[in-house]
Amino acid sequence: MDWGITWRAAVSQAVVVAILGAATGFTLSHAFFESWGWAIGPASWLVATLVTIAIWRLPLVPTIAGAVVAGLISLVGVVTGLHWTGAVIALVLFALWCGWQGRRPGLRVAT
Repeated sequence: MDWGITWRAAVSQAVVVAILGAATGFTLSHAFFESWGWAIGPASWLVATLVTIAIWRLPLVPTIAGAVVAGLISLVGVVTGLHWTGAVIALVLFALWCGWQGRRPGLRVAT
C-alpha cells in the first residue's frame, strides 16, 4: 500500500467533487437534481476520477474500474437517503484502491 498515493488521490478526488458539486448546486435547480441526479452524480465522479488520473498519472483502466466499484458501493448511501455518507464511503474506497495500485512494480506516479 502506498499511503502517499492514497492521500493524494483522496484529496484531489474530494476537491474536484466538491467543486463540481458546488458549481452544479449553485447553478441548477433542485428539480433538475430530482430528475437528473442519477446522471449528474456519476458524471461528476467520473470527471473527478479523470482529473485525479491526470494529476497523479495513475493507470487509466484500473483506476476507472476502482472508481466505478466505489461508486456502486456508495449507492447504499443514496438508497438509504444518506447521499453524502455514500460519497465519503466511495471516496475512501477509491483512495484505498489508488494506494493499493501504488504497490505494483513499475507504476510511475507523479509526486
